[in-house]
Amino acid sequence: MGPPHVQEVPAVTTTPQAVRRASPRTRRKTTPAAPDPSAGFMPQAEPVRLLESDGTPLPARDDYPEPPVETLREMYRRMVVGRRFDVQATALTKQGRLAVYPSARGQEACQIGGVLALRDTDWVFPTYRESMALTARGLDPVEVLTLLRGDWHCGYDPAVTRTAPQCTPLATQCVHAAGLAYGESYQGRDTVALAFIGDGATSEGDFHEGINFAAVFKAPVVYLVQNNKYAISVPLSRQTAAPSLAYKGVGYGVPSEQVDGNDPVAVLVVLERAVAHARAGKGPYLVEAHTYRMEPHTNADDQTRYRDADEVEAWRDRDPIARLEAYLRAKGVLDDAAVAAIADEAEEYAAALRRRMDAHPTVDPLSLFDHVYAEPTPQLVEQREMVRAELAADAEGDA
Repeated sequence: MGPPHVQEVPAVTTTPQAVRRASPRTRRKTTPAAPDPSAGFMPQAEPVRLLESDGTPLPARDDYPEPPVETLREMYRRMVVGRRFDVQATALTKQGRLAVYPSARGQEACQIGGVLALRDTDWVFPTYRESMALTARGLDPVEVLTLLRGDWHCGYDPAVTRTAPQCTPLATQCVHAAGLAYGESYQGRDTVALAFIGDGATSEGDFHEGINFAAVFKAPVVYLVQNNKYAISVPLSRQTAAPSLAYKGVGYGVPSEQVDGNDPVAVLVVLERAVAHARAGKGPYLVEAHTYRMEPHTNADDQTRYRDADEVEAWRDRDPIARLEAYLRAKGVLDDAAVAAIADEAEEYAAALRRRMDAHPTVDPLSLFDHVYAEPTPQLVEQREMVRAELAADAEGDA
């Protein structure tokens, strides 16, 4: 009897047809997972915090290393002086020396952190609430308050200070910041524009148009949303259903982050990272800072109609200045003498502001027609002559 017959087994080959005929279970094992389209854009699930409310440091983080203590001491100084300026400006409003003043008390970490994260060559696009930020940047406080006194729409030179006029319409500065940032980048400059906005501004079309343009053209702009929980009297819950305003950047392909806006150390490091991202040519960045407005929207606002005193009082325990002071004292960077010296500096700053605001400005009614157009229109010339004639008639009547 001969050897048993052995059937030859053909070699297994993998062809496109074979892959298509494979079972679904097999295909799932061999096909790599699809990339997450939101990777790199999503903010962290919880706001970044580096300090407890009492100033106790939280564990160090590799993604957000702590700034030098000298920088934090300067931040503390500017926050103290800034708050004293804010309180003084509020008092000037009550005395009738300002027509209106929107206080930023309680938001000092955002205001000062925003300007500290920038270079002098960068641009700031403020809202009407950023008076504290502008004075901390070195602008003349009387010139900053000129708008709120009603003398000029802008009391400082935007080109010299690299600071846009304070913006009263909601969110229009978002488009301006994107345009300037893109223009600077187009000309090869490494300028970054920082746009301050409130939570209510994220409901406006200009915000979405600005951030979309910035994303498409990779404009080096940082949008800092100071979420102080109310758009005048409208609570955040009536503005958005999103878990955080920071998520609004994801849909535009803009990396975003949320931060405890009353933690000065966290605010500074998050904004420094956002500014570095924009300066490196990677496009815009969105930061949402969770903070709280301690005073009414303006002196014309009755805050008791939409929030109770217990809510306001609860936020006093999260005071950003007290938090940073406690931290710096524990570090040995601040002591009683240093705190007193900074407080004295703040008082001198407020006193000088009072003296200068006592002087009534000399206002020329004909200046209303200056800087409207580079070349005045015939209608503007006619209107100016009408005002000139009325002023002359009044002068003759008083003589």
